[in-house]
Amino acid sequence: MPSIDASGRQWPERGRCVRIDAEPWVATASWETAAMRAVVLRSHGGPDSLTIEDIADPLGGPEDVVVRVRATALNRADLLQVMGMYPNPRPAAYEIPGMEFSGIVEAIGERVTMWKPGDEVMGIEAGGAYAEKIATHERQLMRVPAAVGLADAAAIPEVFLTAWDALVLQGRLTSGRWALVHAGASGVGTASIQIAKAIGARIAVTCSSGKMELCRALGADLVLERSPSDWLAEVKAAVPDGIDTILDVVGGEEIERNLQSVAIKGCIVQVGLMGGGTVPVNVGALMGRRATWIGTTLRVRPIEEKVALTRRFASEMLPLFDSGVLKPVIDSRYPFDQIADAHRHMAANANAGKIMVDIG
Repeated sequence: MPSIDASGRQWPERGRCVRIDAEPWVATASWETAAMRAVVLRSHGGPDSLTIEDIADPLGGPEDVVVRVRATALNRADLLQVMGMYPNPRPAAYEIPGMEFSGIVEAIGERVTMWKPGDEVMGIEAGGAYAEKIATHERQLMRVPAAVGLADAAAIPEVFLTAWDALVLQGRLTSGRWALVHAGASGVGTASIQIAKAIGARIAVTCSSGKMELCRALGADLVLERSPSDWLAEVKAAVPDGIDTILDVVGGEEIERNLQSVAIKGCIVQVGLMGGGTVPVNVGALMGRRATWIGTTLRVRPIEEKVALTRRFASEMLPLFDSGVLKPVIDSRYPFDQIADAHRHMAANANAGKIMVDIG
C-alpha cells in the first residue's frame, strides 16, 4: 500500500513503478524498474549522504500537479536536513530534500484548473525537489517568466518569496525607508537588494570582502564588510536615525548589533541562524527602541499560508521578472550526478547567488 504524507499526497512503495495519466488521476502499478531518479537520504551526515536511487513516481491528490523537474536550487535548509539538523518536513516513504524547482507539467489532478500538461512552472515545496518529478498543490506553482527561462527559474521561488515576505509583508519596508540585510551576496540577499530597489527603498548589506562588488552592481546603497570590519559604526554614521527593517539570516554576534542599529519602532526579521541562535540578548535595547523582533520560517508553514503568499507574489512581483526589474542571480550549475559537489560548494560559503542543479 502507498504511504500518505501530511498533505494527503500518496507515495508508492519502494520499487513500485507508477504511471500517472493526465485527467483525472489514473495510476497503473507493476513490480518493475522504478520510474524516476531522486536523492534519497538513507542516513544523515555530509554531502556523501546524497545518494541517487531509482524510485517510483509520486502520486498526487485531486488538486495536485506532477511536474517533471528541469532544475532545482540549493538552500541552507537542505544542508541542515542532510546533516540531520532539520527534521524531514514532508514525511513520506522517502526522505527527499529540495525546496524549489522549475519544470514542465506532466499530469494534473481531476480538480486542477490552473495548469495543463506542457505548461512551464516553478514553485516551492517543503521537500522532494531533488528528484526527476515532484507532486505539489496547483496553487503553489507559478508560471515561468519568459525573460528568465525554464532552466534558471528554479532560482526564484524560495529566495524571492522569503525576501519579499520578510522585508515587505512582515518587515513593513516601504519606499524611502532603509533596510539592512546580512549575507547580501546569498540567494536571499541578492533577492533582497533587487526587491528593495524595486519598491523605492534604500538598502545596506553586509557580506565578505570578495562579494562586495556583486552587491554594489545589484544596486545596494551601502555595502559593508561583515567581518572583521565594524559595520555597526559605518551604519550609524550613514543612517543616524537607524534602520527601519533588518533581515537577518546570520544571528550569532549580529543579534546585538542589530538591536543597536534598528530605528525607533523599527523591525528585525530573523530568517536564519547561520552564526548561532543561543547568545546573550540585550532586551532593554529592544524595549528602548520600541522595536519589533519577528522570528519566521517559510518551510514549515501550513499549505494555506504558502498558497496565499505564492498567489500574492505571483500577482504583485512576478511581472517584474518579465520587465527585467528582477532577475535570479546564479553562481554556478551542477549536473544531478554531482549534487554532492554542489553541497560542498555551499558549505564552503563560496557562492555568490544561487547554486543550481540541472536534473531534467
